[in-house]
Amino acid sequence: MRSGRPAGAARAGRLDDRRRGRPVLTRPEPLTPEALATRLSELLAGTPADPGTAALRVAVDGPDVAAPDRLAAAVAEQLPALGRPAVVVPATGFYRPASLRLEHGRTDPDARYTDWLDGGALAREVLNPLGPGGTGMYLPALWDLERDRAVRAVPQPMPADGVLLVPGALLQGIGLAFDVVVHLRVGPAARRRLTPPDQAWELPAFDRYDDEVDPVSLADAVVLADHPARPALLLAGRYAG
Repeated sequence: MRSGRPAGAARAGRLDDRRRGRPVLTRPEPLTPEALATRLSELLAGTPADPGTAALRVAVDGPDVAAPDRLAAAVAEQLPALGRPAVVVPATGFYRPASLRLEHGRTDPDARYTDWLDGGALAREVLNPLGPGGTGMYLPALWDLERDRAVRAVPQPMPADGVLLVPGALLQGIGLAFDVVVHLRVGPAARRRLTPPDQAWELPAFDRYDDEVDPVSLADAVVLADHPARPALLLAGRYAG
């Protein structure tokens, strides 16, 4: 089994949360997909970035079947009307080249879990520059998956008091500096029901993610997404009070 995702750090983080008396999740709030985007937009609009940072850095973490990109785009569309400019930087723009990503084959679930996302590049080019003492500049993308070559992008300035949304899969448990995490929870049975047959080889990667990282326990907001047309929202941490 290849390494690359320090699950022990995630477990340590959960222990720290328990010691701090982190509130348990609230009861599920059933919503339409549109109302979910509105609710999350309102929560994020009311969440200030930490002093000395250029943006509120938000993960929208979930498998492809939960459409994290779609939710991030819907939230970003609503935030400006609430006084917060928003930028979406998909995690897929920071996947490794095919020569590294697919080194062990195109259908290796362990590689999907540990090797696809270049977390170091995402931190270096996006999250850290928008964090404490950073430059306030972010790179929109680093790698073009379709052409399998570097993107000729230049760093962009983050708008003042902005919100950065990073949608993608398997984003927790690797030490990325997110200020808020929204996790789209799709249970194992629903993942198997919703995942297209040609992507079923990925399912063990998400089973490992649940077992080793327990992403629900680390999130500030959890979207129950077994039925995408009927999501429900649970809140924790700063949002549960």
